[in-house]
Amino acid sequence: MARVPVGRVTTYGAVAKLAGRPGAARAVGNIMRKALMPNLPYHRVIAAGGLLGGYSIPAMKRQLLSAEGHVVTSKRVKRFEQVKWP
Repeated sequence: MARVPVGRVTTYGAVAKLAGRPGAARAVGNIMRKALMPNLPYHRVIAAGGLLGGYSIPAMKRQLLSAEGHVVTSKRVKRFEQVKWP
């Protein structure tokens, strides 16, 4: 997650694949839910298709993504295909 640049997003599935565990998107979400590393950009990890996915405070996730220049609706990041990483 630390490698996801400002202004870009990635998916739980992409993180799982980068970790060598393709298909373990749900596990990534569970790990992120319990993680306590304060300086990681958790908000840049979203669900497939640009959906926001889980986050303890969804309004904060939308606010953080918006602050990085994303157009965010109540449920998804617009222009997902153009801003996804890698």
